[in-house]
Amino acid sequence: MTLEEVVHAQGHENVSGEHASTLEVTSDDFLTPAGDCILAIEADRVPADFDSEFVTACQSADATITATIEAGDQTVTVTGTGHPDLSFENDRSHVLRTSDYVDDRTVMVNADAAAGNVDRDLVDALADGADATLTLSVEPSGE
Repeated sequence: MTLEEVVHAQGHENVSGEHASTLEVTSDDFLTPAGDCILAIEADRVPADFDSEFVTACQSADATITATIEAGDQTVTVTGTGHPDLSFENDRSHVLRTSDYVDDRTVMVNADAAAGNVDRDLVDALADGADATLTLSVEPSGE
């Protein structure tokens, strides 16, 4: 049984998608050029809003977490793993990390891609202000 959380956000003219180790979607309503990991802003939900069953499933090191980002007619999928220290307590940002570093913004570790790996057509659509959808799914371990 796959558990899923869906977040709607907006692209922004300063989306560059250049960061080599993280990818972020934030609820902030602004983006400076320095935010090269941020692909979308004004997220309508944050990790603290997620269902406890989803959070628990993500706290297994064996869990496979998939993030699908859609904007315009472009889609990218990033796959990573869960971690026992994922708290989903942040009230601003969702961060996917290629490393195993965890803080309260982290929603996935060991991701197979970061912002810099995202297809440029998707990044361009977001830089043009396209609506974005971030869908996070997890397969609970042992299922």
